[in-house]
This record gives sequence, structure tokens and C-alpha cells, in this order.
Amino acid sequence: MPSEQELAALSSKELHDRAIRVAVRRGDVKFLWRLLTSIPAAEAAAGNLGESEADIKFVLPMINDYIHAGDGAVAEVLRPVYLEYLIQHS
Repeated sequence: MPSEQELAALSSKELHDRAIRVAVRRGDVKFLWRLLTSIPAAEAAAGNLGESEADIKFVLPMINDYIHAGDGAVAEVLRPVYLEYLIQHS
């Protein structure tokens, strides 16, 4: 089990990928849903206001965002979500 310091040293993309793998392996739909519902706010915080408004209105774009939530500024905003989850469940 990696330490909190080891996890914090990972890139946001690596945290995203690990958190998703753990959640899928555990069948943790609650975390995956939490992530999906966090993406519109993360998009807004990352400066993608138009994307955040669209995400709120449409579920399919949210699923697409879920796939890409480990990339760029959105991953950086969601970094605490990934860290918290991995610390609790790794």
C-alpha cells in the first residue's frame, strides 16, 4: 500500500488512473458517481465554463469527461478527490 507521500508525488493523471482502477476493481459505483458529479465544477474551476454548463445538462458528455478527467487542468482540480480515495482504499 503506497503512503500518502508516495501518492502525493504522483502526477494527477497517474492518480486518476489508479483511483479509477481501484474503484472499478472494487465495484465502487459511489466513488465513480461522485467523480462524475464533481467534473462540472472541476471544469468550471479549470476555466472551462462552457463545458461545465453542458455537463450539467447532458449525461453523455459527463461520461466522456469521466474518461478524460485525468488530463490537464481538470485532473489538477480533481487531484484531492483521487488522493483521498486512494488513501482510503489502497
